[in-house]
Amino acid sequence: MIKSIVLAAGKGTRLAQEGIDQPKAMRLALGKPLLGWVLDALPTDRDNTVLVVGYKKEYILKAFPAYPHAEQTEQLGTGHAVMCAVPALGDYRGDVLICCGDMPLVRPETYAALVEEHQKSGAACTVLSGVSDEPLPFGRVIRDENGDFDRIVEDRDCTPEEKACRELNSGILAADFEKLVSALSELRTDNAQGEYYLTDLPRILRERGEKVRVCSRNMGEELIGVNTPAQLAQVEELLRARSR
Repeated sequence: MIKSIVLAAGKGTRLAQEGIDQPKAMRLALGKPLLGWVLDALPTDRDNTVLVVGYKKEYILKAFPAYPHAEQTEQLGTGHAVMCAVPALGDYRGDVLICCGDMPLVRPETYAALVEEHQKSGAACTVLSGVSDEPLPFGRVIRDENGDFDRIVEDRDCTPEEKACRELNSGILAADFEKLVSALSELRTDNAQGEYYLTDLPRILRERGEKVRVCSRNMGEELIGVNTPAQLAQVEELLRARSR
């Protein structure tokens, strides 16, 4: 069994336009909220999908009233968003899929491949990485001398050598929920943004001696998230092309 946690609390400051005050995940692409595209692609039904909401949460709760939700009242990073979701899962024991509500191009088969690899390997955590020709400011997946997972470094924190790595962190991962919750207590904010990074969790688990895997796929356009009006237009055009 698996449950999903969808991070959808962001304001989307760079998307702000006159007269539009919706949260980023509710911006429309081909007439459907970005979050709607994400939810349609997930391998979990609505009862097993927790939405983490925050800025202008009423828009999301009105559009998706049947979904369980958790509130992130302060924007303290993706790791903090997951902390906020923990109570909503109660005493759940199993795996969780964590993804972003502003990435509408990720295909169902990509989520399915991540979940399958994670559950077959018995890993505590499996990171979804991708290669893309898009100029994306994503974190890099750094591997050790054996080719195994070592750490994820956010783009703004990368050294020149790390920035040269082309294996990008998608921001999507699957994990054993109990082990994930335990590792959340070790998150720190000593980084360029002063936030709790979800991307630190795989490293913490590895340092605890847990197995951490990488599901690497040639994701291409799937990696594109929406942060600017230009990206919103690009995503809409790509979705339109898929429907032809």
